Amino acid sequence: MKTIICLVSIFFITSVAMAGEIYGTIEDAGKPVPAGVKVEVSVAGKSFTGETDKFGTYHVFATDKGKGTLTAGYKDQKPAAEVFSYDKSTRYDWTVETADGKMTLKRK
Repeated sequence: MKTIICLVSIFFITSVAMAGEIYGTIEDAGKPVPAGVKVEVSVAGKSFTGETDKFGTYHVFATDKGKGTLTAGYKDQKPAAEVFSYDKSTRYDWTVETADGKMTLKRK
């Protein structure tokens, strides 16, 4: 039983360690977005999710690498922007901008 638990633990740790982390902050009008804003990263047809904390910070672990899209579900809209997932962590800080009632994410 200990062997099985050990093997499962090793598998979990190595799979998370190999994941490409995409993290950063999202601000609206110079202030962090509220906690609980859903953040989705889509890479190679797969989706990886996370959400913001009270500081507007998010962390998403994408196991696939390459070009993708980050979408934030905020104020009944889903502004999106292009991101890249690598073997190492990548930081993307965003500002929500609204023009003609439509939200967009602009990289800081």
